[in-house]
Amino acid sequence: MQRRSFLQHGSQAALAATLLPLAAAATPVAPETTSPATGAAVPAPPVPFALSEVPLSELQARLQSGRTTSRALCQQYLAQIAAIDHAGPGLRAVLETNPDALALADALDKERKAGKVRGPLHGIPILLKDNIDTGDKMQTTAGALALVPHRAAKDAWVTQRLRAAGAIILGKTNLSEWANFRSSHSVSGWSSRGGQTHNPYVLSRTPSGSSAGSGAAASASLCAAAVGTETNGSIVSPSSNNGLVGLKPTVGLVSRTGIIPISATQDTAGPMARTVRDAALLLGGMVGPDPADAATLAPGAPKTPQDYTRLLRPDALKGQKLGVEKSHLASQTPGGELLRRAVEVLKAQGATITEVDVRTATQPIGEAEFDVLLYEFKDSVNKYLAGTNAPVKNLAEVIAFNKAHAAQAMPYFQQETLEQAEKTDGLGSEKYKAALRKVLDTSRQALDAALQTDGGLGAIVAITTGPAACIDLVNGEYNTGPGYSGAAAMAGYPHLTLPMGYVHGLPIGLSFVGAPYREAELLALGYAYEQATKHRQAPTFAAAVGY
Repeated sequence: MQRRSFLQHGSQAALAATLLPLAAAATPVAPETTSPATGAAVPAPPVPFALSEVPLSELQARLQSGRTTSRALCQQYLAQIAAIDHAGPGLRAVLETNPDALALADALDKERKAGKVRGPLHGIPILLKDNIDTGDKMQTTAGALALVPHRAAKDAWVTQRLRAAGAIILGKTNLSEWANFRSSHSVSGWSSRGGQTHNPYVLSRTPSGSSAGSGAAASASLCAAAVGTETNGSIVSPSSNNGLVGLKPTVGLVSRTGIIPISATQDTAGPMARTVRDAALLLGGMVGPDPADAATLAPGAPKTPQDYTRLLRPDALKGQKLGVEKSHLASQTPGGELLRRAVEVLKAQGATITEVDVRTATQPIGEAEFDVLLYEFKDSVNKYLAGTNAPVKNLAEVIAFNKAHAAQAMPYFQQETLEQAEKTDGLGSEKYKAALRKVLDTSRQALDAALQTDGGLGAIVAITTGPAACIDLVNGEYNTGPGYSGAAAMAGYPHLTLPMGYVHGLPIGLSFVGAPYREAELLALGYAYEQATKHRQAPTFAAAVGY
């Protein structure tokens, strides 16, 4: 079941927190142009930005050589956020910037000058999705006005890990409110706190969700890379629609402590970046066992820091056996045509391809995944809120707040998914237990059987999702083609996506799904495909398709 599918069961708000004062002058913005279709004024693309498309690894090389400083990088990114996020094209991807960013950069520059370099993330500015706790002056709200002005008492575990690795948390990104678990008619990238995030390729199109702001910001070079979170599709779908490399790790590889939850079974944070190497570098700074998250202590989970770049070679596809999702290969959609071309590239790079059918094998799951998420959302959100200083302390109070402030909190869609979750009767329910067994057993058996085809496959490849749909505040989400987030999400298995091509200027991603804790191998496969194709293109900030 896909992310959009399970959500089918079941005046724009002003910003509650604006960008904090920036430390550098904004990049100039070109004047407005006029749409040839409507005659309306349309913001022109921003003028060239010095850090556009510069990979994280190159930024680190510049820092190492002394050609730049972390302070200078932060100033440039902050200026670009001011220029194109709430001005110019108006992406609305960044909810707030970190008022301590320059001070943090200065401290890390000082460390570097003294000969202490923590690793490849030292002094690198990144953005975090606004459901990840930061124990600083920034808020953590999941995009919901109900949680404003909640400031976490301490960092999430993953935030701690990133800071320890030397990353600078530059700010927090907008998201689909409550990680897109609020309504069956929700709009990806919209939150009552942050408004509507736009796709940087075509501004009238969705950035997808729920990690919409992280996807749009990373794609538009508002940061070196970003962190998103996923329950079902919320890293890979916005990565696909924003032309990014996105990795949903094995559930438990990255701790969930301090992240506003949906599901203890499926939730995970993961990297979103413009290159495979950058995603691998960011992932390396995120992993590690957390005593407060039992999933990170499971057998197979790494107990020591990992180098996820170690297998990245241009010839990594040579000799590999890969499965391709049968229904996707036959799909008469734009994504299907791109997949068929991708398969030819994989073969040319030395891979052997066989067809698999995970889609049919997971169809018996039916409604069970949505039931699991409803039960786990209420349980986990109540536990999270009870331990915070947020103005609401449980899901019932969130629902009541939204009703009392409906004009601001629910101007376009309602909260029937929250209300369904509130009606669940606890994780001791036999209905919940039966649904959980069905989800885990069916999804894992389907993927395991496919991955064991022909003596063992390195990965299953498929279309990540269709091209970005139009933003539709009246009717909500709609599908534009087949997607592949469901099985890996339900099973808790890793899922990598990276650019496979473009349709009318809109990117579509290629998925690689593998066995648990095989992230390094998936990244290697993705890297070889990336190097053979070089599909990634910078966004154009077009007003609409064709302009």
